Amino acid sequence: MNRERLQQQIQFIVEIDKLKSILRRTYLVNNSRRENTAEHSWHLTVMAVLLAEHANEQLDLLRVLKMLIVHDIVEIDADDTFCYDDIGALTKADRENRAADRIFNLLPTDQAIELRNLWTEFEQRDTSEAKFAAALDRLIPLLHNYHTEGRSWREHNITSSQVMQRNRYIGEGSDLLWEFAQNIITEAIERKYLSVG
Repeated sequence: MNRERLQQQIQFIVEIDKLKSILRRTYLVNNSRRENTAEHSWHLTVMAVLLAEHANEQLDLLRVLKMLIVHDIVEIDADDTFCYDDIGALTKADRENRAADRIFNLLPTDQAIELRNLWTEFEQRDTSEAKFAAALDRLIPLLHNYHTEGRSWREHNITSSQVMQRNRYIGEGSDLLWEFAQNIITEAIERKYLSVG
């Protein structure tokens, strides 16, 4: 038994518990509170299992799931940068890279490399798995906003053009999900959940 390796793994497991304290701008569908990042990651993995059949290309589903599990771990140090925050976006990559260096390196080297590579793959969106994972990451806030009557959109004065621009990547992972997303955006506008702009 490699006790040092186990100790590193346990240290990482304890560290990522902090993800449960990182609040996102998205509200739960029941509107009771804001979602935390750990809940978001879990929800995405369920979506991937259910919706993988709608991907544009054949997928290594396990790779997608691993990506979704680790894609927001950096928020432990970097916090959740609101997707429509242009100022926060200027420093996001640097903050998240420093966080990735620290957090993933808590693990044994082989696992640190694997998870860091998965995180980088997700960020770069160059593979079919990363494109699909990113599509889901964009779709779930749309669903939350639609089912909370645009609560987060309205709180931050987000317009339909911002939502369309932000979510256009959904089509890279799934044409069908992008069609579905565009229908949600259209309905949100019609129902006055989202302002035109």
